[in-house]
Amino acid sequence: MKNNRYIISGAGSGIGRAIALRLAKEGAGIILVGRNPDKLEETHKLLAPGNHLVVTTDIRLKENCEEVSNILNGAHIDGIIANAGVGGENHYGEEDRWNEILDTNLSGTYYFVNSFLPQLKSSTGEKKHILLTSSVLARLGVKNYTAYCASKAGLLGLMRSWAMELAENNILVNAISPGWVNTTMSKEGMQGIANGLGITSEEFYKLAMKSVPLGRMAEPEEIADLVFYLLSQKAITGQVVDINCGSVMSS
Repeated sequence: MKNNRYIISGAGSGIGRAIALRLAKEGAGIILVGRNPDKLEETHKLLAPGNHLVVTTDIRLKENCEEVSNILNGAHIDGIIANAGVGGENHYGEEDRWNEILDTNLSGTYYFVNSFLPQLKSSTGEKKHILLTSSVLARLGVKNYTAYCASKAGLLGLMRSWAMELAENNILVNAISPGWVNTTMSKEGMQGIANGLGITSEEFYKLAMKSVPLGRMAEPEEIADLVFYLLSQKAITGQVVDINCGSVMSS
């Protein structure tokens, strides 16, 4: 992995930050992409020394992704990690968040990956990868989470199609499907659900962990370790790998 370079969306916090730190630790160069420049700079300062860049943009807009791709034209990229996402409830009506969530999680991923495919295809590296961050909610339904569940399930369709299309370019495409992870987004999600149930977030945490065999959230660093493995291998493609402390066990 040393001297490889990866572009990561949603790199300012949570899972994206953990992935960036893990890969930089192994000697990779990282291109950090996100909407919040302050959070991206925080991540940048934490990285092991290397050939890193910070790019502030909103991947929900196709033209933004293409602009960044043009700016980085010719940049060496060995992997695209589409991690950016938003969560929370949506309710049909005037304040429905359907478009906001789908535009980021699904369309944004589509624009982000396609914009950097030319650089990835031209890489002479032995291992070329695309990695998508889906969710356990691609497999489960949650009340008032129609947009989030649909967007994360849609990512699995994207992943499988790209795996078929890009195999001839020696590009492996996979997805990870985390459950509860100890991140700000998860905590905000827990708080929102707790509010709807009329209980505290601590009470909801205990309730939620009853359906998790290991009885805990995963840590972002554990997700990053899985990503590191997937980027290091050459035989797995078109697969979603669950990492949810046992909350979903699928054959």
